[in-house]
Amino acid sequence: MTQVSERMSLLVREEIELAKAEMMVKARSIARGTAAVAAGAVFGVFMLVVALETLAWGLDAIIGNVAGDIWIGFAITTGVLFVLATGAFLFAWRKLRVGAPTPKMAMDEAKKIRETVATKTEGSG
Repeated sequence: MTQVSERMSLLVREEIELAKAEMMVKARSIARGTAAVAAGAVFGVFMLVVALETLAWGLDAIIGNVAGDIWIGFAITTGVLFVLATGAFLFAWRKLRVGAPTPKMAMDEAKKIRETVATKTEGSG
């Protein structure tokens, strides 16, 4: 009986460790996703600033023809920032899609153990 108790105690400790490890993996994924959202927001703000600059220079070029073709450089910069912002937000969406961190594997293992123990108890009783 002592051996069964020790094994159950060891099993419970291992299940707790599995739950902790699973929660850490999910928490890291959420942290990376959050960091990507922040990076995407920064790129988005810069994109907006450059887009407005592009519009200003473009209007100046169309109306006054003073600036020449310098606004094309602003447009290219805006495009690059758009691609970076979109990439960061897509990465963030993929990382944050995992949902709230729950120890699903540990819970499944605990259910299996409970069923096994219940079956063994019924069989011996």
